[in-house]
Amino acid sequence: MDQPVPSNSSCVPPVPVCSSQSEMLSPLYMEAYCQSLEQPASFWGDLAEQLIDWDQPWEKVLDDSNSPFTKWYVGGKLNACYNAIDRHVLADKGSKVALIHDSPTTNTVRHVTYNELYDKVSRLAGGLRRLGVQKGDRVVIYMPLIPEAIIAMLATARLGAVHSVVFGGFAASELCTRIEHAEPKVIIAANCGVEPHKIIYYLDILHEAVAMSRWKPLKNIIYRRSNILMSDLDETWDVAWENALDTPVDCVPVDANDPLYILYTSGTTDKPKGIQRPIGGHLVTLMYTMNTIYGIQQDDVWWNASDLGWVVGHSYICYGPLLYGATSVMYEGKPDRTPDPGQYFRIIDQHKVSAIFSVPTAFRVIRRVDPEVTHGRKYSLKSLRAIFIAGEHCDLETMKWMRNIFKVPVLNQWWQTETGSAITATCVGFAQNLQTPPFTTGLPFCGYDIYVLDKNGHEAKTNELGRIVVKLPLPPGNMATLYRSDELFRKTYFQRFPGYYDTMDAGYKDENGYIYVTARDDDVINVAGHRISTSSLEDAILRHPDVADAAVFGVPEPTKGQIPLCLYVTKANVSKPAAKMSVELINIIREVIGPIAAFKLAAQVQSLPRTRSGKTLRKAMADLAANKHITIPATVEDPTVFVDVKRALRELGYAMAAPDPELRPTVR
Repeated sequence: MDQPVPSNSSCVPPVPVCSSQSEMLSPLYMEAYCQSLEQPASFWGDLAEQLIDWDQPWEKVLDDSNSPFTKWYVGGKLNACYNAIDRHVLADKGSKVALIHDSPTTNTVRHVTYNELYDKVSRLAGGLRRLGVQKGDRVVIYMPLIPEAIIAMLATARLGAVHSVVFGGFAASELCTRIEHAEPKVIIAANCGVEPHKIIYYLDILHEAVAMSRWKPLKNIIYRRSNILMSDLDETWDVAWENALDTPVDCVPVDANDPLYILYTSGTTDKPKGIQRPIGGHLVTLMYTMNTIYGIQQDDVWWNASDLGWVVGHSYICYGPLLYGATSVMYEGKPDRTPDPGQYFRIIDQHKVSAIFSVPTAFRVIRRVDPEVTHGRKYSLKSLRAIFIAGEHCDLETMKWMRNIFKVPVLNQWWQTETGSAITATCVGFAQNLQTPPFTTGLPFCGYDIYVLDKNGHEAKTNELGRIVVKLPLPPGNMATLYRSDELFRKTYFQRFPGYYDTMDAGYKDENGYIYVTARDDDVINVAGHRISTSSLEDAILRHPDVADAAVFGVPEPTKGQIPLCLYVTKANVSKPAAKMSVELINIIREVIGPIAAFKLAAQVQSLPRTRSGKTLRKAMADLAANKHITIPATVEDPTVFVDVKRALRELGYAMAAPDPELRPTVR
């Protein structure tokens, strides 16, 4: 195990001398970044004064006396809903479109203005107050990607209450776990969600979850999507959405370090991990990044192709663009099946989108089913200025294809649920060089003092793979703690390397300070003592002209300890025998990585198991190969793909004794 690095350890150098990099990096970036590290109180204090409306000024910008429980803007009071809606209406911008809901699954497009948001949010807040919701209470939200989900979030925040959004379609047992942990006074839900060719019965799942839960909410507020499904409500527990709208109420000021929301991370085990986000620092950071990272102007249309159930949805579908006063697109559909792979292009053209935030998987899907973009070429992309990607590694072939098709910079970045926004990025607003080195996730963003440590806890050499950590204190907007679990918070993220936040990601830093995040540290394969990242192997595999998607993970091997195993998906209409494909892939790995990878296991599958946020479930596949029992994560896009994965693993001599994974359907 790595040796902890004490905060005063000589093996970790002090803050880098910023001037030494100023000639090769953007002066705007260098000035801001250096000040954020060297004078954090004045840097973040000035931004908070400029960007956010406060009900009461803070007494102290930064209090790190109880690290890692850092506090920002101590004594300050504000309200997130006021900053996202009210101040724009008061500035006579209420007629501007705040949300565009584009739903090919229901064949509808809605435009919601800031005035309409103000009316519905304030009235729903009034209804919540009538039901007893007060400052500090929790409200669980279980809805699809519709404007009413954002209305529910903002109405909760308007009262100073704490929302916890659960991804729509989670199984009843998963929803129950979150209800029991958050103990919501009220649950707000829709009666159904829509996927290609099926309806997900949210209301049935909710009733089942509440019935099995030890904690009972006072009421459920149900929004019925009558154009899809009419549902009967339970008169004991349920209140119809239209009956929950009451007399409008004003915003309730809350402390800057009070929680805005709780968001449970995917893959939790025995103890729920509820990320608790402080209000003040989060609003400042989101407002700041809309322009500095993404280059968005207030008249722009911004599209985050995610879901509100994920952290990027919280940050950049709801709060970020609304704080900034921009227009935010909500797309309720798929890249390829609703109804065709031209939808991303249609949305850019129809809504004049300026920038997109998405995951690489979405573009891999489009490239796989329509590589020549026959469905998308009829649409104009003139409004688009940039594409931002995060959430998983983007292989070089997909990156090249995106740049060639969309004709704009494609900029990778790295962040986590815990941070709430980018740790590293290429910043359009800082006039950084948009022609970045291949595979980099960018430079450290303001406030992030990043180090890469070797297996002994010492700083790794330039371009040497290691564990990525961030020197404390973390900048504003990061998680304050884990809900109801300060000790788990300290143990999980700060115990291994005292004085540093352990990202648990692997990567390296080049000679110019660019960060390369290769994988979660437990995804790095140790082949006879050689640490090889899964992303480097996958990138080599994806160079094969017939491969559309691939996942590599480590499996046990008696001599070398671990060796890589690859499951891959071919492009449409490829008829080459699997045996020939495997030989060709083995040869590619030998050429690109070398024989040190000991690569000899490859099998074709129809599709790869991924979460709905696009992350590949490598650990679940590795556990299945190692004959361990797995329960399919509730976040998986399609649980049935594991049947094919198990078949492929057995053909390679793995997963022989493993029981069938537990598949939990959420539709009927």
